[in-house]
Amino acid sequence: MRHSDVPGPDRGPTARPDVLAAARERFLTAGAVDSDKVRETIAASWWRSRSWNVAADRVQLPYTKDPNLETPLVHSAAPVLHRLQEQLSDVAVSIILTDVQGVILHRGTDDRVLADHLDRVQLAPGFSYAEQFVGTNGIGTSLEGGRATGVFGHEHYAENLEDLGCAGAPVRHPLSGQVLGVVDLTCWSRDAGPLLLTLAKTTAEHIEQELTTLAGLREFALFQEYLRACRRSGGIVFALNNDVVMMNDHARQVLAPEDQAALLGTAAEAMWGGRRASVEVDLPSGAKARMFCAPVDTDSGPAGGVVRVRLTEAPRELPPGGPAPRPLLPGLVGSGALWQRACDDVRAHYRSGEWITVQGEPGAGKLALLRAVHRHHDPAGRFQVLDAAEAARPSDFLTRVQQELDEHDGTLVLRHVDRLPGAGGRALAALLQRQRRAAVRSGRHRWVAATHQSLDHDEADLLRAFPGTVQVPPLRHHIEDLRELVPFLLVTLPSAETLTCSPAALQLLMRNAWPGNVAQLRQVLRTVVQHRRAGVIEPGDLPPQCRSVTRRVLSPLEALERDAIVRSLIDAQGRKNEAAQALGMSRATIYRKIRDYGIDLPR
Repeated sequence: MRHSDVPGPDRGPTARPDVLAAARERFLTAGAVDSDKVRETIAASWWRSRSWNVAADRVQLPYTKDPNLETPLVHSAAPVLHRLQEQLSDVAVSIILTDVQGVILHRGTDDRVLADHLDRVQLAPGFSYAEQFVGTNGIGTSLEGGRATGVFGHEHYAENLEDLGCAGAPVRHPLSGQVLGVVDLTCWSRDAGPLLLTLAKTTAEHIEQELTTLAGLREFALFQEYLRACRRSGGIVFALNNDVVMMNDHARQVLAPEDQAALLGTAAEAMWGGRRASVEVDLPSGAKARMFCAPVDTDSGPAGGVVRVRLTEAPRELPPGGPAPRPLLPGLVGSGALWQRACDDVRAHYRSGEWITVQGEPGAGKLALLRAVHRHHDPAGRFQVLDAAEAARPSDFLTRVQQELDEHDGTLVLRHVDRLPGAGGRALAALLQRQRRAAVRSGRHRWVAATHQSLDHDEADLLRAFPGTVQVPPLRHHIEDLRELVPFLLVTLPSAETLTCSPAALQLLMRNAWPGNVAQLRQVLRTVVQHRRAGVIEPGDLPPQCRSVTRRVLSPLEALERDAIVRSLIDAQGRKNEAAQALGMSRATIYRKIRDYGIDLPR
């Protein structure tokens, strides 16, 4: 049975190839989807591909020269993929493994003709097949949806992939459930059958079993060392790796939550590279501590580390009426340890005159932090922002930077420098290095900072122009700051000065992951203000997205379905049977959807 004969949301197309080709052509030209001919999974992916401006007539992908192959995923997958390739040696199919960014780490096939074709469409190690670069495909669409997905023939967004059929299945960490990558099986579209997706799922499960064995050995070794340290010491002991944190009762009793977070963050940095370390730490409470960090290694790789902590200075005594406030920066709030560390680091670099880059996710507050530091130290001085993403050509951006540095003092912020192409980045680096030397010789006060999401090794010249880098944490890493952020942002919104947030609504907000960070939180509050401008924000005032705590990115159709379920549950006052009946769903379906979308409604 060919895939074109197999109905179902993930197993294969429901329309003939010629009909599907016509539906794809209609979508590309008119922006309309024939829902009876195109599966929902594919239609949602087409819309995402269109919103990312993916080219439908060519494949042009980013390339990573040396992807990291020393990971638990690669080591666990190696024997599984080797056995599978031996079993499929007489079949024209390629076995592919990618990381969570869609970068291909391994590709194996014994069919030379298929391999040559895959090379032509850059389905090869080092290239990223994330949806945002190539559109609908088995790898990227599986990552976006977080579930096994088959994409066959004309379902691909890029026409260069129409000869292929592919089935991708996410591989998850056995403890955290985090997606680590995708195993994908790709063959000629004419040969793709219903077993392709089944085989991809089974292969992913086998890799996860290998990961379970590997993780189990490592977690057991870490747990043994943690217990040994607890028996030897009556003081503060904790152990950690990427998935587990263990802390003894004494640590929880003695340390404030913000001090615990500061110690964990410092320990993770100190043990980077697998070295023992002894570190002095100034804690947010005013206490001082010395940490003794000991990495734990196993035959299968690093297992994490065990940390012993000794307090060398007690916390500051609290003045009457509460704790002494830290110096505030204008226009900023937040007292979380990681956020305060970023603020302190930027202030220190400003006072020393050292040029820096500020790295962080979109919406995390990079520009707001730089503006606040400038206003704190030089409120009357010039603060200029130049955005590389808004320049028509890199040369235009360089000209504006040169003019600003030649004619003005004060603070210059270069936004989105990671958006510059390679040659533009190198030219900017050379310009900044000349200007920095000239500023030192002339004694001019000119402070330059650059913001970016990430810079790779190809942009090392640009990093050398900035002696320091400060990492701004995403909102989910200092989520306790929502208690201060929410009232602060409400005051800044028009017609919302008297609006407050109830504890129940704040609790819902704090349960979200906020992938868009503070910018997303501000947009949510702006949506609330459209229908409530005074009084108290209750859970029912929050948009449906705040009722969902799922960690994966939902497709547009899934987001619409989630919102409909939330509204029906609110209308039915939480009674799931009534909500299911109103939506035309069965009880079993709505319960499964509530679980899948992480919908959380107060009782």
